[in-house]
Amino acid sequence: MSAPPTGGPPEESASDGPRARRARAARTGVLRRLLRPRDRTVRPQTAPRHDTAPDLDDCRRELARWQRHADSFERELTRVSFERAHLLAWLAALHPSSAVVAPAAGAGPDGTHLLRLVAGGRQLSWRLPPRDIPLFAHVPYTERATGHLSRDGPAAAEQAAHIRSHTRLLALEGTLFAAPAPARGRPQAGPAEH
Repeated sequence: MSAPPTGGPPEESASDGPRARRARAARTGVLRRLLRPRDRTVRPQTAPRHDTAPDLDDCRRELARWQRHADSFERELTRVSFERAHLLAWLAALHPSSAVVAPAAGAGPDGTHLLRLVAGGRQLSWRLPPRDIPLFAHVPYTERATGHLSRDGPAAAEQAAHIRSHTRLLALEGTLFAAPAPARGRPQAGPAEH
């Protein structure tokens, strides 16, 4: 009599061919289907469906909010640009002997222009967009700047430093040569009459 087999599953020989491996895989698949609980169906794990309408509404509200900010900044920039143009036109009127408007280098006939003037012994220049040119009708126009206005203006930082120092000088000059203002509320004493 032969003894019953003991131990683990029988060892498979290394010489099993592809046909034996396919048969084994088929048996394993059948066993898995048979042993799977019947009340459950295997479904791939998916995230629960999410309603995107509230997210879209939030995005639209954020877009509208940022658009209001952008519009506000655009209005402020337009206002500041308008004020800058008027202040430059006034400054050019205060320096009629040296102020000149000339086309910027490389600009076409309707392109950017430069306002150039001399203040405090130094040349200053500012770019003027085409929409601001009508404000400078009182300033002489030249196709090419000549003399001391022909060279390029100073760098922005250098120009700003010169404007600050020149402004301090003018303010100091104004306080030194101004007549003292009478004190308010007190009558000013005049010469005594006899």
